[in-house]
Amino acid sequence: MKYLLGYDIGSSSVKACLVEAESGKIAAADFFPKEEMKITAVKAGWAEQEPADWWANLKSAHKSVMQKTGAQSSDILAIGITYQMHGLVLTDRDKNVLRPAIIWCDSRAVPYGEKAFKAIGAEKCLSQMLNSPGNFTASKLAWVKDNEPQVFERIERLMLPGDYIGMKLTGDIVTTVEGLSEGIFWDFKANALSDDVINYFGIPRSFFPALKPVFGIQGYVSSEAAHELGLKEGTPVAYRAGDQPNNALSLNVFEPGEIASTAGTSGVVYGILDHLNYDPRSRVNTFAHVNHTAETMRLGVLLCINGTGILNSWMKRNLAVEGLSYDEMNALAAQSPIGAKGLSIIPFGNGAERVLCNDDINCSIHGINFNIHDRKDLLRASQEGIVFSFEYGLEIMRETGMDIRTIKAGYANMFLSPVFAQTLANVSGATIELYNTDGAAGAAKAAGIGTGYYASNREAFASLEKRATVEPDAADTASCREAYNVWKKIILSRK
Repeated sequence: MKYLLGYDIGSSSVKACLVEAESGKIAAADFFPKEEMKITAVKAGWAEQEPADWWANLKSAHKSVMQKTGAQSSDILAIGITYQMHGLVLTDRDKNVLRPAIIWCDSRAVPYGEKAFKAIGAEKCLSQMLNSPGNFTASKLAWVKDNEPQVFERIERLMLPGDYIGMKLTGDIVTTVEGLSEGIFWDFKANALSDDVINYFGIPRSFFPALKPVFGIQGYVSSEAAHELGLKEGTPVAYRAGDQPNNALSLNVFEPGEIASTAGTSGVVYGILDHLNYDPRSRVNTFAHVNHTAETMRLGVLLCINGTGILNSWMKRNLAVEGLSYDEMNALAAQSPIGAKGLSIIPFGNGAERVLCNDDINCSIHGINFNIHDRKDLLRASQEGIVFSFEYGLEIMRETGMDIRTIKAGYANMFLSPVFAQTLANVSGATIELYNTDGAAGAAKAAGIGTGYYASNREAFASLEKRATVEPDAADTASCREAYNVWKKIILSRK
């Protein structure tokens, strides 16, 4: 049996997946750690992780899937990598990590992005980089330059999290246009590194790794990595992409008008465009999709809500009875009526939110009545609050020209909740299609595309299995919209 191997470097865990190359079926998957991976917050709004922890958990997940299948090192045809977007990893000339990674939900660099946006010019940033520098990787590096000059002086390479894993696997430090675009380093009009961004922030060009295609040979497993993982030296690494473009790929979302979504720690709706477009306030962001080229433009319009599954997990830790599972929480939430008896929860408790123009308004509960509300209502209101934050962003995406009729998602995380999926269908008017896939499986299949084992994405994802379809319920749409409007008024009053 021949396999394709995918790694998914998340902020909660690291997942490995072995896919049977011929059938496209998942042979084994596992993740580590079993509890959420540590995120260090030295100050409010900060979020850091140790890249060494990603590698240690990757090794554990890898060992598990190899043991589950009995696969041998020679059975692995290729490796694909997907990873948490917008992070910053810095290494010296000996490839040693210089400081903990500043990850996606860290908001310390917001002022740097705002100053750059004004100095470079809003029109130039949006028409050429398709985004404000905001709180993305370039602005994070600017923070390091100003606040940790002793670190900045020692930088040999800057990397995204997936580039770090690629380095650990192959010994080579490379990146992609998709990766550079998510860091706000890429000028789409010039089809090159953005002179405006790197000159404004004073970033040496030598910091940037060599470019490789998203699909294609990016390096080969080194003797050192082969020894650590039990892989065959020379196994090709043939794909890498950020988690949201990769999630869209995993759902076979490649072409204009197609929409994908996730609802893990953060929540995302991601749609494909074939022309340059942007939100003038940069509340939703546009990046290169996995199949973007200078000749055939494929852009991903990304709505990101930081406070999504992290709110649900907070509820589980702090509100639910000890031992209560997520399935049991979902069942309790379903016992509360639409609108949770007038209770609204604003879910933005995980740092600055781009959909709110980088405001950090925190999580809050509104309308609670000690005589009528209980745990069921709080659980439902938290799920509805997450859905309503999605719809708030979907309204912005519609303004950019997105026609949102069908949303594809993996049958996982918040989409396992009937309350969540049905409320999203009702309030958005879109049909929700749920599939049996995940990011690591998608990365594995993409590696098959990268090596030419699969001739196309259609062939690679022919085995994609639809688990459920959730249509808007006409009887409940008005009630959902009413609850959303109450929620939205709270948001508008706080801005």
